[in-house]
Amino acid sequence: MPDTTDHPDRAAELLTTNRKALTVNLDPLRYGSFAEIGAGQEVVRYFFQAGGAAGTVAKSISAYDMKFSDEIYGKAVRYVSRDRLEKMLDHEYELLQVRLAESRGAATAFFVYANTVAAKGYRTSSECHGWMGIRFQNAPGMKPNEIGIHVRLLDKENLLQQQALGIIGVNLVYGAFYYSDAPRKLIESLLDNLSTDRIEVDMVRFSGPGYLDADNRLLSLELVKLGLTNAVMFGPDGEVLQPSEVLYKKALLVERGSFRPVTKVNVDMLKCAGAQFLQEENVKGKGIVVLMEITMKNLLASGALDNEDLLARVDTLCAIGNSVLISNYSEYHRLASYFRRYTKEPIGLVMGVNHMLGLFEEKYYEDLEGGILESFGRLFRNSVKLYVYPMRQDVYSRYIAGDLDACPLPPSQHPFVSNVMITAQNLQVAPRLQNLYRHLLENRYVECIVGNNEAIGDMFSRDELRKIRNNDDSWEDAIPEPVARMIKERGLFGYRAE
Repeated sequence: MPDTTDHPDRAAELLTTNRKALTVNLDPLRYGSFAEIGAGQEVVRYFFQAGGAAGTVAKSISAYDMKFSDEIYGKAVRYVSRDRLEKMLDHEYELLQVRLAESRGAATAFFVYANTVAAKGYRTSSECHGWMGIRFQNAPGMKPNEIGIHVRLLDKENLLQQQALGIIGVNLVYGAFYYSDAPRKLIESLLDNLSTDRIEVDMVRFSGPGYLDADNRLLSLELVKLGLTNAVMFGPDGEVLQPSEVLYKKALLVERGSFRPVTKVNVDMLKCAGAQFLQEENVKGKGIVVLMEITMKNLLASGALDNEDLLARVDTLCAIGNSVLISNYSEYHRLASYFRRYTKEPIGLVMGVNHMLGLFEEKYYEDLEGGILESFGRLFRNSVKLYVYPMRQDVYSRYIAGDLDACPLPPSQHPFVSNVMITAQNLQVAPRLQNLYRHLLENRYVECIVGNNEAIGDMFSRDELRKIRNNDDSWEDAIPEPVARMIKERGLFGYRAE
């Protein structure tokens, strides 16, 4: 990979979009094609307007009509999709090789930029989003690398969306050429001459020989850290997913936790809640997506983000077949609003009684004019239900004694006999909020989880983490077998083989 540390843009000066396009046009090494579907020639226009495009642009094409697009790239189930983007890159890159490799291949690093976008229409109000990517050689004759991103266009006017699309497209092309050895810098540069209130990037994927050591999960997390998006998703195979393609028109069952490590209790919570969720009349026959969600607040609880710790959590959750969402939504009502971008189907949120009490802590809603009532109004307005996992009173008391912040009400406010199960039905919230809580119960916004395994009710992630680090082998009794095996094989969470 070429050294780009002496490139002029490595200085603090922020280049304009036109200057970036001109820099590419004047680079004798770069030559390739632009293919844009749906929103016109917004990206290549910058290269033509900057001057010197004849040295860069081999071909520019806009297959705006669906039939023309199908004839060129083949049919697609969804025109604005990753599948369509890959077909465009494949087709155009092959044409470059066939037509130009013999005459220019020895001195030229070829590239193809492509996008497929749905911008604001004249009569439509559908989501404004798009896929864009670039396949490029770092040097003549090398196997190509590829960078793909998914964007959401947030401007209210079509003209502004076109402008934002053109800017981020130029940023991607420029970054691929001059920041190819610094993926994090490339991601940061996507916002050059833009702002997060104009565009969102909720997925990024690097592939090819230049990125064999790059972990797309960590790079995706940079999107959240930089404010380019508020959530990223990984599949059971560890691959980065684009949320809209996974969540589109699906019913959702979501469990939030630290999962450090995931325990048998976490699995039992999801299993029992799932059995009840499937019996709901408005869920029967619907496609369902199950997610384990971790907040950035949880990941940053110890200060700086620990990449090794993050990957350990994600890998162990994937080991038991779960998809993982990392979000910046500490409040449940904001998480529910995020899901409502993609689906109108029912949403089930799974939690323990300790976290249920946390929802009734009014200090968390001081930034809302309507306080806790506004928060609950937002949370429950669109077919959202909470499934609450029970806990023995003695276990509950021990839990809050070790972590008062996680469950703010002291045991003295819960006059239960030892070993009595605390459920959603007998849970006691603050006196002034009891009528609100009864309203949620009576209208089935809150459900008790039943059929739970009481024998595992005293297993908590923080206890098992301490046992792992202290070489107390009893932790294996609390952890799903595939997860325990992975922890031991990889030495995760501080495990040390004797």
